[in-house]
Amino acid sequence: MQNPLQPFLDQQAFLVLDGALATELEKRGANLNDALWSAKILLENPELIYRVHLEYLYAGADILTTASYQASFPGFRQKGIGHQQSCELLQLSVNLARSAVEDFWKEPKNRKGRLKPLVAASIGPYGAFLADGSEYRGHYGISAPELHDFHREKVEFLANSGADLLAFETIPSVLEAEIFIHIISKNNRIKSWLSFSCKNDFQISDGTLFGEVVKMADPIPEILAIGINCTPPEHIDGLLKAANLLTQKPLIVYPNSGEGWDAEHHCWTAAEKPATLHSQALLWYRSGARIIGGCCRTGPEDIREVRLVLAY
Repeated sequence: MQNPLQPFLDQQAFLVLDGALATELEKRGANLNDALWSAKILLENPELIYRVHLEYLYAGADILTTASYQASFPGFRQKGIGHQQSCELLQLSVNLARSAVEDFWKEPKNRKGRLKPLVAASIGPYGAFLADGSEYRGHYGISAPELHDFHREKVEFLANSGADLLAFETIPSVLEAEIFIHIISKNNRIKSWLSFSCKNDFQISDGTLFGEVVKMADPIPEILAIGINCTPPEHIDGLLKAANLLTQKPLIVYPNSGEGWDAEHHCWTAAEKPATLHSQALLWYRSGARIIGGCCRTGPEDIREVRLVLAY
């Protein structure tokens, strides 16, 4: 199986991931107060998504993640969107990122010292569909078969969408990790990373030790990287050190800004220990991270600074 990450690791020893999509769309006037969140903009203003993707490429991102995190067939159905249009919207999320990459790559100056950026199709947890903050708790109250059925069709669709790999993001529970690993291991076309939401230096959101889910994912050849996202920056180093003892796969980190999400009021709360990504990127690299970017409330300037730090 070809590993799309390997040329970057061989040539530059790291990859820079993009930053937040939703909060950047909001900065540009998008109203995301909706259960579909950033996927709502696939319907309303896809050009805006393309422009944010392009901005991240100019900032130095090696990987773009698509606007499909909160998109799902059941979520679209609740909005009265039929199956065919749901497929078209999921495909559009990949096409927008791919178009941004192709347009960026057309300019010879953008190729200097760079490899052609990748597109990762985003797959969020069941909690993203619920839109109630449960991706930071992991307790959904549904059975494993129900969870499997929820995810399977979207995963299989995006595996054939033309994305370079799939990004299973903000996984809060061992049950959801098991479901994703089962789906991935049954389809050798899927190249992916698994990334978990964590609540401290050693546990994912449902209380499972991070090391336990790393050990589960490590033997699966289709899983190319394992890591942490949408977690406060102060927890990242401890989590990386635990994972580094358990896997030889590249570790991926893209923390949030350190602010908390208030699901009831749909707003962000101030961080107690504000920190910038670039101030810690080198520390995370030394602790084993090889793919570094940002999640909620990070932007292109953060990604530009991360690339400068890692490339220095």
